[in-house]
Order: sequence, then C-alpha cells, then structure tokens
Amino acid sequence: MKVVRYVDEAREEFLHEVAYFTTVSPRLGRRFDESVQKAEALAAEFPDAGFPYKFGTRRVFPGKFKFSIVYVVREDEVVVLAVAPFRRKPGYWRSRLSAG
Repeated sequence: MKVVRYVDEAREEFLHEVAYFTTVSPRLGRRFDESVQKAEALAAEFPDAGFPYKFGTRRVFPGKFKFSIVYVVREDEVVVLAVAPFRRKPGYWRSRLSAG
C-alpha cells in the first residue's frame, strides 16, 4: 500500500467541501468525508485501479457524490492533486502537477 499525500490546494478543496456539506447536514458532511477516505484508500492500495485521466493522472470516485479524486502515482506514494467537482472546468488543477 502506498502513502497518500495531498497537495495543499487539494487538501483545501477537500476541507472546504466537508465544511459545506456539514452546513447542509452534519450527516452529509460525514458521508462525504468517509466516501473520500474510501476512494483514497482504494487509490493507495490499488494505484492502477483508478481510471486513466488527463495529463498522466488517474481518478477514483467517492461514492454517489459528483466529485473525482485526481491523483498521480509516484514510486512510493499517491499524490492527490484535486478533489474535483464534476461541474468545474476539467483540468483546472493541471498546474498542481509540478507540486506532485
């Protein structure tokens, strides 16, 4: 299993969405958090299982939420570049590749 590391912007996106869903409903915030953690664990255990995506990245999907976890696989880690909502412009996180 590889270690999972978030770039700062991806961590901020994740925390922002957890806070948002929690304001809607504390239960919904917990569900989103748990769904992202499950998707993250899948990427850590089976890095090549994520769907190939743009710019050499892969992505997994946190349950029924309209988000994807965009990541790159490095020798000893999985680097999360974005917790990307489907409605946002694809590839907006591209500049983060250099941080990964």
